[in-house]
Amino acid sequence: MSKKLEGERAIEQRVNKLTLAKCMDCACFNLRKTTRAITQLYDEALRPTGLRVTQFSLLIAITILESVTVTRLAEIGVMDRTTLTRNLKPLEKKGLIKVVPGDDQRTRIVTLTAHGKEVLSKALPLWEKAQARVIKRLGQERWNSLQADLEDIVSLASKS
Repeated sequence: MSKKLEGERAIEQRVNKLTLAKCMDCACFNLRKTTRAITQLYDEALRPTGLRVTQFSLLIAITILESVTVTRLAEIGVMDRTTLTRNLKPLEKKGLIKVVPGDDQRTRIVTLTAHGKEVLSKALPLWEKAQARVIKRLGQERWNSLQADLEDIVSLASKS
């Protein structure tokens, strides 16, 4: 028997279907599945604006913070800077945000444009409708509990 075949059989003996079935309880798998499902709901609601919910969330954060560095925005969104920069490019291309150099060469400042404010004002009622739908289905108490649980998960993951 070849070494490759022996190795494959050894793996099969260690990894059986029962063990694999336990992986379906994986926190990451289930959170990502949930995220994909809820993202689809919000994306559908926001479709008339041409925004995806991930873009909407960035525009909201930029609006609240008024003028924010890419680094700070990445920290708030629990994202790495390169992913955030990639996500900001379509918003900048559409003229919704402006990214300019900061005080030093390493700093980039993100602000919302007038066009961004206009698109956001059209998106907000659509988001509110989707949000109300989610809260109605869950109930306010379950929603509040879920919010707290999700904050705990982010905190738990951040401390590892």
